Amino acid sequence: MGNKTPLFETHKAMGARLVNFAGWEMPIHYGSQIEEHHTVRRDAGMFDVSHMTVVDLIGAQARPFLRHLLANNVDKLQDEGKALYSCMLNEQGGVIDDLIVYFMHESWFRLVVNSGTRDKDIDWIGTQAGPFAIDVIEQPELAMIAVQGPNARDKVLSVLDASVRQSVADLKLFFGVEHDDWFIARTGYTGEDGFEIMLPGAEAVAFWNALKDAGVEPCGLGCRDTLRLEAGMNLYGSDMDESVSPLVSGLGWTVALDPPERGFIGQAALTSERAAGVKQKFVGLVLEDKGVLRNHQKVVTGDGAQGEITSGSFSPTLGRSIALARVPANTGSNCHVEVRGKLLAARVVKPPFVRNGKVQIDLE
Repeated sequence: MGNKTPLFETHKAMGARLVNFAGWEMPIHYGSQIEEHHTVRRDAGMFDVSHMTVVDLIGAQARPFLRHLLANNVDKLQDEGKALYSCMLNEQGGVIDDLIVYFMHESWFRLVVNSGTRDKDIDWIGTQAGPFAIDVIEQPELAMIAVQGPNARDKVLSVLDASVRQSVADLKLFFGVEHDDWFIARTGYTGEDGFEIMLPGAEAVAFWNALKDAGVEPCGLGCRDTLRLEAGMNLYGSDMDESVSPLVSGLGWTVALDPPERGFIGQAALTSERAAGVKQKFVGLVLEDKGVLRNHQKVVTGDGAQGEITSGSFSPTLGRSIALARVPANTGSNCHVEVRGKLLAARVVKPPFVRNGKVQIDLE
């Protein structure tokens, strides 16, 4: 058996199908993955994401350290509670992990990193932090619940204490606020509005049940994956890893090469890659023929060059098979995908496919 979150027994009682995910026993669905997907797009669903790793960086040199550690520039974080999405790179420009960093105050920044990369992330951060004399403190006692969907915020606010509700009601996108031992952020991984709530593990079950009573449906990691794919959001280990740079993973917008003197890890490699001309690009695909797009299928362009699907699945919202893919930089608007030995026609589009319940591409 793997690790268990504070909500493990609650998931079992609610009829979840549990699977091992990155060493954790997690719900994949509670009956119908597709219905859970639609619930998040149309109403409000909640996810147990307590397997994610929360790491606090404490010390006077926390900001200079993050300037060095991350490809995005934490100097963008000037207001307390503001969040920033970034990649953490190796010297070759490969992606060690993608993460969110929250600016708590000048000597305290909070990171949320992926569960599957927890060990290497902690080792890497600890090694790099040495010269900066900061404390790297993991917070395993915190649970984390994501509530997502067009009605998510109203339903969360309805179950919060009045004092907490007042501080959260006007929270801007990509900001968080601390209240006692809780940290509530207006962030997510579905393409819908909502909150991600970090709270003491001992309080997670009561909060989960209060949300259920308020009409928030429990959802598993299965629909979280199709939701993030529709939203054009990368998944570590599928769409990027240590062998590829953010420049060929649709994450160039998260890289701050200026000012050049910042000297973040991997900066020299990305500068050279950009100067030489980036050879691949990251695109969305919509299958025109019948079939299902899956990870690692071969993409064939008009001139016979090849790329690869990094994430592929059936889109419940679109009723089509869609994918994210890494293809040659000169790929046009059409291509083919090799599915079971056959070349099926696909159209190249710019992600996202769906955001805030609205289709973002032309389906014709």
